[in-house]
Amino acid sequence: MKASSSLKGIRIIDLSMGWAGPLAARNLADLGADVIKVESCENFDWWRSWEATQEWIDEDGAEKSPAFNSVNRNNRNITLDLSHPEGRELLLKLVGRANAVMENFSGGVLPKLDLSYEVFKKVKEDIILLSIHAFGSSGPWEMFRAYGSTAEQSSGLPHVNGISSDPPMMHHIAYGDAVAGLNGASALLIALRHQAKTGKGQFIDLSQVESLLPLVAHGITEFTANGKEPERNGNRSEFFAPHGVYPCEGEDKWIVIQILNEDQWLSFQELVGAPMQQFGNLEDRLSKLEDLDKTISEWTSSKEAQKLMYVLQDAKIPAAATHTMSTLLNDPHLNSRKFWQYLDRAVVGNQPNPSAPFKVNGERLPIKTPAPTLGQHNQEILTEILELNQKEIDRLENIGIIGTKPKMPPP
Repeated sequence: MKASSSLKGIRIIDLSMGWAGPLAARNLADLGADVIKVESCENFDWWRSWEATQEWIDEDGAEKSPAFNSVNRNNRNITLDLSHPEGRELLLKLVGRANAVMENFSGGVLPKLDLSYEVFKKVKEDIILLSIHAFGSSGPWEMFRAYGSTAEQSSGLPHVNGISSDPPMMHHIAYGDAVAGLNGASALLIALRHQAKTGKGQFIDLSQVESLLPLVAHGITEFTANGKEPERNGNRSEFFAPHGVYPCEGEDKWIVIQILNEDQWLSFQELVGAPMQQFGNLEDRLSKLEDLDKTISEWTSSKEAQKLMYVLQDAKIPAAATHTMSTLLNDPHLNSRKFWQYLDRAVVGNQPNPSAPFKVNGERLPIKTPAPTLGQHNQEILTEILELNQKEIDRLENIGIIGTKPKMPPP
């Protein structure tokens, strides 16, 4: 595997935390950008932990978070106390040597630090600022605090999932973060292209809620076209049958089967045999969903999920055995594509890292470094980029502007 040089020479200062901003940064780091993540010893990335205890600090808890470690690979890390004038000044010096800055704080954080796009522009005229906020950087809700699941509710997504008899279904996966992060990476790439062509920076105001709206487009279209809310059918479809998840042999083993046209249905009927002959065309099947799903479940329950998947796929029937986390790590298809890359990381040892979900000329983008430990690159960034001497660095550490361990906030 050869490291990508697509964004070589591009430097991004990443002030973001959690999932959305760091995911955007990770995509650019995978492409060769120099991403410098800025945390502080008191206000560290909340994906390391929501709050600190002295026991957690003593046991290196900050370095054990799977979530943080999965999304911050290929980055460098510096700690700066931005509430201290010297920490803020060092950040601005970094910005002056960068192409872009990223942040996903709630609306009031940057103003409290006396930081903004206009402030950054004073030190670097062509700087790009990507701000990822739950509701965007303008409008009545611009100052609202929210996380991925809050944004999910505001997008209407829970009202088009689950089943109608249940309350709106929260996914607890924080889709608002992941989708906004991917949109953020795209927006930043476009802004970098614009910067390279024109020499001008841009302020990118990205809303997590607006990023989610394409996922509910079918519901919006249903309402505008027909004046009614879409039905929530769970795993079933109002247009196709069978369409669901069915039990297989063994504990918690399942298979997804989706029949999308009559040719697939006839193949499925032939494959299953007599039990399927009681069901006819699509209209008939949709009118007998309870019996249809029960009959299919009785048939699949004695079948091994992976083997059945191949049988159905050979018959040109869309089907997939469901995965658990353990089976994903050992999936032969993913392993044949070299999807998992194992790297040794301080404190937690050898860990799997998901590759970028694409290859370039048949090659995976290599993951050069695992997620950094807190302040891991203080020395090299302060000396090589900011040109501080050792005496100055030692003083910064002594007064608490930099460090390599989380600190409890003062009582």
